[in-house]
Amino acid sequence: MKILVTGAGGFIGGALARGLLQLGHQVRGFQRGSYRQLEEDGIEVVRGDLADQKRVSAAVEGCDCVFHVGAIAAVSGPYSLFHRTNVTGTDHVIEACRRYGIQKLIYTSSPSVVFDGRDQQGIDESAPYPDRYLAHYPRTKAMAERAVLAANCATLATIALRPHLVWGPGDRHLVPRIVERARAGKLKLIKRAGTRIDATYIDNVIDAHIAAFDSLSIGSTCSGKTYFIANDEPMAPHQLIGGILQAAGLDPVEPTISPATAWALGAVLEWVHRTGFWSGEPLLTRFIARQLATSHWFDLSAARRDLGWEPRISTEQGLQRLAKSFSPTSEPVL
Repeated sequence: MKILVTGAGGFIGGALARGLLQLGHQVRGFQRGSYRQLEEDGIEVVRGDLADQKRVSAAVEGCDCVFHVGAIAAVSGPYSLFHRTNVTGTDHVIEACRRYGIQKLIYTSSPSVVFDGRDQQGIDESAPYPDRYLAHYPRTKAMAERAVLAANCATLATIALRPHLVWGPGDRHLVPRIVERARAGKLKLIKRAGTRIDATYIDNVIDAHIAAFDSLSIGSTCSGKTYFIANDEPMAPHQLIGGILQAAGLDPVEPTISPATAWALGAVLEWVHRTGFWSGEPLLTRFIARQLATSHWFDLSAARRDLGWEPRISTEQGLQRLAKSFSPTSEPVL
């Protein structure tokens, strides 16, 4: 089968493209940048922007299935940037699927689409979308997820997966940020009793996408639905972060900042960045402060029941693999 993976230049998209290739599928990757390693691995590369309808249409043409992974996942930036990629880009993918008779569309969403600023403790997929969002990313991802689910019909089967805090070797966002800030002495953790999070090792995310691909068909139980994906190992945030730091050969960092202080600091840093005084992403935002101060773990029974999926790699096993990737003798992960 010929499969398109949008966002193939990213962490999840690249790992998924290679996983599908190993299963014997023809894989086409669609991304903005140039990634020589994808071509060397045998993946057909098509460069383009999701906001460019013609480029998206050309990428979808000739394929049998689409995994829509590509998105803007920054913590700050203008709303227009998030909307044009996450919302308009998703609309273009859906339109192209309809145009070329694609029967399966698997969308990579996020649990943040239902985050209302409060603890998410064992919630399932019945949790509603909130009335307001603390950042452009979850707001636009929710809009895109709704569009994908609404597109499910008698000719196109759709599904949305919500993996939480994806990490592992090859990660270019979460793990590097934690390690770099720890090395610079700028990593501060929020102190709040009872907070637990459930992150997701990359292999378990890829397994979930492949399980969705195998289970999804027009009229199937999982079509038109969304599913939480995680490791099913809720733990204190500093426990997971400490494990990542240990894998990188660094000392753990103890939580010291109160939720109120983090919220206030995030508001200040957002304001400073809006003034243009500092460039790049702020070290903290109100959305990130609230995320770090609340629990995020989920009922995964729906994915187990409907997709036959199970988290295969434990957090401990993942941390061991991560430590090997930091070793000077390890092979680079591209």
